[in-house]
Amino acid sequence: MPAKSNYVANATPLFSILSPAQCEEIFLAAEEVLERTGVTVHDEEARDILKKAGCWLDGIRVRIPSAVVNQALNSVPKRVTLCNSRTGSRDVLLEGNNAYFGTGSDTPFTIDPYTGRRRRSTKQSVGWACKVIDALPNLDFVMSLGIVQDVPLLISDRHQFEAQVLNTSKPIVTTAHDIYGFADIIEMCEIIAGGEEELRRNPFMTLYAEPISPLQHAWEAASKLVLAARKGLPVVYTPCVMAGGTVPATMAGVLTNGLAESLSGLVINQATREGSPFIMGGVFTIMDMSSTIFSYGSPEFNLLMSALADMAHYLKLPMFGTAGCSDACVVDEQAGIEAALSIAMTALSGPNLNHDVGYIEYGSTSSLEYLTINNDVIGMARRLVRGIKVNDETLALDLIDKVGPGGHFLAEDHTMKYFKTETYYPELINRQRYDAWKENGSKTLFQRANEKVKDIIENYQPEPLPQDVQKRIRAIVERAEQKVH
Repeated sequence: MPAKSNYVANATPLFSILSPAQCEEIFLAAEEVLERTGVTVHDEEARDILKKAGCWLDGIRVRIPSAVVNQALNSVPKRVTLCNSRTGSRDVLLEGNNAYFGTGSDTPFTIDPYTGRRRRSTKQSVGWACKVIDALPNLDFVMSLGIVQDVPLLISDRHQFEAQVLNTSKPIVTTAHDIYGFADIIEMCEIIAGGEEELRRNPFMTLYAEPISPLQHAWEAASKLVLAARKGLPVVYTPCVMAGGTVPATMAGVLTNGLAESLSGLVINQATREGSPFIMGGVFTIMDMSSTIFSYGSPEFNLLMSALADMAHYLKLPMFGTAGCSDACVVDEQAGIEAALSIAMTALSGPNLNHDVGYIEYGSTSSLEYLTINNDVIGMARRLVRGIKVNDETLALDLIDKVGPGGHFLAEDHTMKYFKTETYYPELINRQRYDAWKENGSKTLFQRANEKVKDIIENYQPEPLPQDVQKRIRAIVERAEQKVH
């Protein structure tokens, strides 16, 4: 074909909620909130850091001039890399519109894959979840998918991290109760990585922390932002806001208030140590006024999270998003609808580190079957995002002419070359003919997912840590146990 002048190609589908002008308007509004209204900071050290950075203090109320916000945006890295804990390979590149998927952490309940009953999450259930995540190809990072509740509560974060790191080599997003738990988790990571500097260069763990909406930074959250910065380790800071509850009911008001909370966390982090890796987060949704739940399945949730991705791209900040979750109390048709919509919109809008895959019951319960089904949905969404490649080879004019009217393409080399790469083949979603489906047991999608989950739990072996490393990690957990007795 001859060269084309002024030819424009879409490498992927184009998708956005906000225009650049709207992003600028929301950003300036968030800066006005920080300068006029400010935030409360319940950590004295963080307040001292903010004062030295040029913020205005009135007791625990801190007002942040726009110049200080802009300075933080100038110093923060525009990309963050997370690594494999066994090999050090740089697998998760949080930059641009790269969309990675993983689970969430804080569900008090889980659906037992053997009994089908809803029960309290335990260290065993977290270990099972991490094995399943490690085995699923479209899950890129690990969160615990449950709160460990069969150990002493004050040190459950150490047990939770131990269960994660023993059962996966994928990058880990973890939680910690306070800086003491966070410090112990960092110590475990440094042992695995081979030292403090090695962990900083190739981090496989990032902490998840969050402010309290509206516009509050608790001691636990602010002090963890400071410690992460001092260690030079990435931190996720995620406002979890409810339209009409903890923030205004309007979508623009949600974005403004939530962004102000993220930016004030960024300032604490960057004022502690410029250049520290920071991941802007958000779980922005509505409070359903009929039930008062924090909705994970509403259309406003998807709209807000895609708009927040536009804001993150506008500010050139890596973003922690949310997808693959549902308000349904069981894994049913509602759960499938809500997950498919959120995963597709997330893949198209391009937030970087997207969690909560596998959540049902508005974030109260996890399901390994739902997680496994969503592994297929993520694969389908990624095929959508790859778009359609248009060139001489893919247009296939010579092949069409060769086969001609009434022919077929099954035996052609071109078909053999492209059918696997052009087409996505799911693992669980049924494409069998009816008779074959009946011969294979007439199983539902959920039944097939349950079989796969149990097979992974019983037969899959994640790459182990060296025995001496496991012992040193166990010693840190036992040290924490001794302090609470």
